[in-house]
Amino acid sequence: MKSDCKKATVCQERKKDPIEMFHSGQVVKICAPMVRYSKLAFRTLVRKYSCDLCYTPMIVAADFVKSIKARDSEFTTNQGDCPLIVQFAANDARLLSDAACIVCPYANGIDINCGCPQRWAMAEGYGACLINKPELVQDMVKQVKNQVENPRFSVSIKIRIHDDLTRTVDLCRKAEATGVSWISVHGRTVEERHQPVHYDAIKIIKENMSIPVIANGDIKSLKEAENVWQITGADGVMVARGLLANPAMFAGYEETPLKCIWDWVDIALELGTPYMCFHQHLMYMMEKITSRQEKRVFNALSSTSAVLDYLTDHYGILGEDRTRCEEKKMTLQWAAVATFLYAEIGLILIFCLPFIPPQRWQKIFSFHVWGKIATFWNKAFLTIIVLLIVLFLDAVREVRKYSTAHTIEKSATSRPNAYEHTQMKLFRSQRNLYISGFSLFFWLVLRRLVTLITQLAKELSAKRMLKNQAENTNEAAKQYMEENEKLKQMLKSQGMKEEYILEAENKKLVEDQEKLKTELKKTSDALFKAQNDLMTMKMQSERLSKEYDRLLKEHSELQGHLEKGNKKGL
Repeated sequence: MKSDCKKATVCQERKKDPIEMFHSGQVVKICAPMVRYSKLAFRTLVRKYSCDLCYTPMIVAADFVKSIKARDSEFTTNQGDCPLIVQFAANDARLLSDAACIVCPYANGIDINCGCPQRWAMAEGYGACLINKPELVQDMVKQVKNQVENPRFSVSIKIRIHDDLTRTVDLCRKAEATGVSWISVHGRTVEERHQPVHYDAIKIIKENMSIPVIANGDIKSLKEAENVWQITGADGVMVARGLLANPAMFAGYEETPLKCIWDWVDIALELGTPYMCFHQHLMYMMEKITSRQEKRVFNALSSTSAVLDYLTDHYGILGEDRTRCEEKKMTLQWAAVATFLYAEIGLILIFCLPFIPPQRWQKIFSFHVWGKIATFWNKAFLTIIVLLIVLFLDAVREVRKYSTAHTIEKSATSRPNAYEHTQMKLFRSQRNLYISGFSLFFWLVLRRLVTLITQLAKELSAKRMLKNQAENTNEAAKQYMEENEKLKQMLKSQGMKEEYILEAENKKLVEDQEKLKTELKKTSDALFKAQNDLMTMKMQSERLSKEYDRLLKEHSELQGHLEKGNKKGL
């Protein structure tokens, strides 16, 4: 398994049990395991056209467990490759359980190949020979169930039928009893290759099972798939060669649409599909839409660039439509941002024109329309900032993604055309990065420029007001100075008269002052004398008061003696 594919475990679909799809009441459409063909690129294509569940090509479990190189070359996946079943060819329960543990984080389940009729597989004890070894199949299912810790990890088997159908039913019942999740049945025996498929046998097997059964064999259109689903009562249909010839079959197309061919080109180049696989898939897809002469020419092509040139020359209308669609997609996603960037640059240049003063811009900003817009200005500014940051981060992610792919594919000599394709995507992602980055930068500059223009206009207005005030003050001071000069001249003309009057008045004031000083002195002396008299009178009054008290006391004593003498005379 490639290291860049290990990150695929975060896929949300892997959390969903594929068995749930078999109980939906709708036909489950499945891409069969095909050696060399049902790899990641092809699985990505058929998923785009309504395929519900995909299998990997058959992988030999022993080699997968023992060889890191085998794991890297045989099993690749990514985040969108789900739900996914990995098919193993095995004849040893321990090796199969080890292989299942390795792929468990990257897939929804494993499938045991019990139906491959190829001689080499049967000679090694793999494939269809296992339908004659039900005990070994049971043991492998048990071991995987015991080893894998995830209870939702499915274990299924894909079988062919026996000539004696009772043996097939017995095998299926034993597998069901062991805990197998579902059974895929190819309705032919080991010896049969192109004979009609025994759909009646699949129906009988389904009637004897309580687990899901998948019908497989010679299904070449969606209508046939639905018919087989109705006839057999199966829970799903599995298609191999029908999908090779028409990967859009499950989407209802009778033959491969040209859009599907271009989708395959895009997917194969992006994932670095080897040329042989890339070319052979196109040969299958184009078999029904090309003439015999065209097939000879196309099958003889020997490089990816030659294939792309052929497709462009013969299907140029679609190529042009596809390019237009990509351009429209680009217009919807990035042309608006680029237009916004140019508008920003234009506004900044206009704001910086030297012959339009800030006051003029302030008048423009004060228009009624701008006043209404200004109410939502901050919200709009923050919203655009957030959008530009999101676009910028998305562009950074794209650049990092294709820079990594660029480094990997540059060193891989087997993928020159994929390298060119990745280079083109890297260029576009870098362009988008520059557009979003400069849009964000100029938006911030524009916001700051508008703020500075507004502040400068206010400062210039304040400066003009201060200048007007200074001029008015100067005019007033000038008038005051002129009036002062006039007053001085009037005073000079009156001159001596005023001096005489003032001198006489001053003299009179001095005389009055002297009189007041004399009177004040007399008053002070009289006051001082009155204060001395007051003190003398106060002292005399105190002496009289004491003499009065003494006489009153003597009178009281005399009165007492008199009363005592009267009492004794009685």
